[in-house]
Amino acid sequence: MYLADETWPDLEAYVESESLALVPLGSTEQHGPHLPEGTDHLIAEGLAREAADRTGYLCTPTITVGVSAHHRQFHGTMWVDPPAFRAYVESLTRNLTYHGIDRVIYVNAHGGNVGPLREVGKRLHEDRAAYAIEWMWDESIPGLVDELFETPGPHGGPKETAMIMHLAGDLVKEDRLEWARDEGLVEWGAGAGREFGARTFFDAIDNTDNGVLGDQTDATPAKGAELFEAASEQLVRLCEWLDERPAEDLLPKEHV
Repeated sequence: MYLADETWPDLEAYVESESLALVPLGSTEQHGPHLPEGTDHLIAEGLAREAADRTGYLCTPTITVGVSAHHRQFHGTMWVDPPAFRAYVESLTRNLTYHGIDRVIYVNAHGGNVGPLREVGKRLHEDRAAYAIEWMWDESIPGLVDELFETPGPHGGPKETAMIMHLAGDLVKEDRLEWARDEGLVEWGAGAGREFGARTFFDAIDNTDNGVLGDQTDATPAKGAELFEAASEQLVRLCEWLDERPAEDLLPKEHV
């Protein structure tokens, strides 16, 4: 069920029997020379709406601009600062609680949103307003990502490229995949961007001239479809798990 397509009486009927909502979030930021700036929010919305279609749970409109200032040197990147992002998401979530929603899954596809979303969820939990948790698609299927790609890359790499090939293939500049690989940073290991245990970079451009990591030429639409199906299944199972939890189990525990 997609909120923006429904009438208010139908939404009233939903909250009479259900109290869960999916909120897709992403970014509008550079994803190299080959992928659209909407990559993250396209993935988040695709997964959230698929899970909503499969389960009947409510999906809200997508939050398309996130915490992305670390990509600001590349043309077109849009961002909001973390305090503004946190305030907006918290206000939107409290809006949902007013209508009877008390369980929220932030369907996230942008790493820069993770910290702020967890802070919002913690605040709502402490206030006993809602149980709101952040879900990141690729973190739900790490084994499959590693199986499909030798160098998946955390940004603009083959896993995101494959997903967009599946969801919106006409937006992928396939003739630029080698450019993305050859002028980006292919290998991104545990020690990348660090010296003696300290993180030594602030912006994406500090590590990669064209903004992306990994080997984009390893992406295919078939791999994207496999990733999408596996992540969708994980999200459906998370929805079902959360819906089954008794309300008292989701509230903050009392002081010992």
